[in-house]
Amino acid sequence: MKNSGSNENSLLRIENASISFGGVKAVRDVSFEVQKGAIQALIGPNGAGKTTLFNLITGVFPLDSGHIYFQGQDAAKRKNFQRVSMGIARTFQNVELFTGMTVLENVMVGQHVRTKTGFLGAIARLPKSRREEAEIREKAMHWLKFVGLDHAADSRAGDLAFGWQRSVEIARALASEPQLLLLDEPAAGLNANETGQLGDLMRQIRDLGVTLLLVEHDMSLTMEISDRIVVLDQGAKLSEGAPREVQADEKVIAAYLGT
Repeated sequence: MKNSGSNENSLLRIENASISFGGVKAVRDVSFEVQKGAIQALIGPNGAGKTTLFNLITGVFPLDSGHIYFQGQDAAKRKNFQRVSMGIARTFQNVELFTGMTVLENVMVGQHVRTKTGFLGAIARLPKSRREEAEIREKAMHWLKFVGLDHAADSRAGDLAFGWQRSVEIARALASEPQLLLLDEPAAGLNANETGQLGDLMRQIRDLGVTLLLVEHDMSLTMEISDRIVVLDQGAKLSEGAPREVQADEKVIAAYLGT
């Protein structure tokens, strides 16, 4: 079903999204849009509802009320894996890799929603299945090279340094061929040099035509990288605007300083 209220350049549209847990409103009537080709940030104090909103967008939790439109389509009615097929991918606050698998295998998993070979074809190892597997491997290597980790393709993912594990997770998300990439605290645990490299990588991803929505506590990175910022506090939208506008908003300053 199309949303007639969405504009042509709107990739993601959130309308009055709400969810409660045990009577506590984790997200309260939140509305905003993400424009195609933007790098947009979602910030706020701990417990503001940022990751919960990510979980609503990706289908981990169902909405109690409200709407989520992706490219004008009602995404809220789709299951989690269907939203990935639509073009929504994400990384997680805590790195979620298959630590016993190789780096390459982890990235190959990201292409699962784009494969055509069925279960029986894969078991029988038909020529079509083998060709598709070779293509998946080649594409996975492409994304590893993109994030600078092609040299670690055969390494066990769990043996990598933390910063590299974050890059593998981003490569796996990109392998699903998203139009919207959600990054949940991508700079967490990174040093200053790694954070700078992450900022460069996010710009490169945007230059590929992928729109980014990130949750991030590193305000230096957020203010530098973002085209637009949405601020949440206690589950509700507190402010929205360009980085300088948000920085100067007295409501935002009060929320962060607790005044």
